[in-house]
Amino acid sequence: MTLKENLLKALNGEKVEKVPVLSVTQTGVVELMDLVDAPWPESHTNAEKMADLAIAAHELAGLEAVRLPYCLTVLAEAMGCDINMGTKNRQPSVIGHPFDKPEKLEEFEMPDLANAGRIPAVIEAIKISREKVGPDVPIIAGMEGPITLASDIVSVKSFMKWSIKKPDDLEKSLVIATEASIIYANLMVDAGADVICIADPVASPDLMSPQDFKEKLMKHIVEFAEKVNAPVILHVCGNVTPIIEYMADCKCKGLSVEEKVTDIANAKQIASGKAIIIGNVSSPFVLLSGDEEKVTEASLNALNDGVDILAPGCGIAPMTPLDNIKAMVAARDKFYE
Repeated sequence: MTLKENLLKALNGEKVEKVPVLSVTQTGVVELMDLVDAPWPESHTNAEKMADLAIAAHELAGLEAVRLPYCLTVLAEAMGCDINMGTKNRQPSVIGHPFDKPEKLEEFEMPDLANAGRIPAVIEAIKISREKVGPDVPIIAGMEGPITLASDIVSVKSFMKWSIKKPDDLEKSLVIATEASIIYANLMVDAGADVICIADPVASPDLMSPQDFKEKLMKHIVEFAEKVNAPVILHVCGNVTPIIEYMADCKCKGLSVEEKVTDIANAKQIASGKAIIIGNVSSPFVLLSGDEEKVTEASLNALNDGVDILAPGCGIAPMTPLDNIKAMVAARDKFYE
């Protein structure tokens, strides 16, 4: 099987030759930036450099997919948010929220997303990546999920307040964010992405209660998954054990979880027949700050626990040693010896 076939079979819950080893979250690390001359923040806006850095994680680190871009602000910026573009070792972040009051939300008009902000660069980078790696290497396009996008455009403070005091305004922000997310995701699919991964940290039980996830948020992720023309992976930060059941009902093919989800077998059982489990090698405590031996141990533990795709539990920290990423790939190979 090709790497793409192997990944798509894994996402469908089918038997695979080997558990894929890759990252569904960001892969840009400083060592790779230096090796291919594609540093942040330049590679957030330059399509060639964005593609080169993404391909480097596949060709030089051995990850079995090309994953781009490298932050959760591309769509937020296109929707009018102010962005701090970060540094070589710090990701961009949202610093301004255009619709933080209900009356501002009333004035919203959907922008021409295909031509907004950095979206054209991302689309071009996907096309370049496809041309360079050919048809058999999967491309995973990442983006902020609809819940997090809604919190970006109205601010987390307003989002939380509205979730309690102004449910109609909360719903309005989510409807807008979901529509925009679907448009952007399908633009990336049309450009050549095989899989879409949404990261929705604001949906975490750390911020929103499981009941709120079920009653207020979940339907928007379901709509996204149903209307995007490719398999969808859902990543939610933190210990998502309390919402695994609801995440599994979101119609996404895969659920990406952190190391804080300690009972992978239980998560697999809950999600069985609905979604596969992806993860859960700790990004900060193993890949970033551990050594190769620790990476090997954590990777083999995840495989023995039954992850369907071996991956970092969250975005790879920019200062992560390249050798540690390679060690995760080597551990997967060792698992099959």
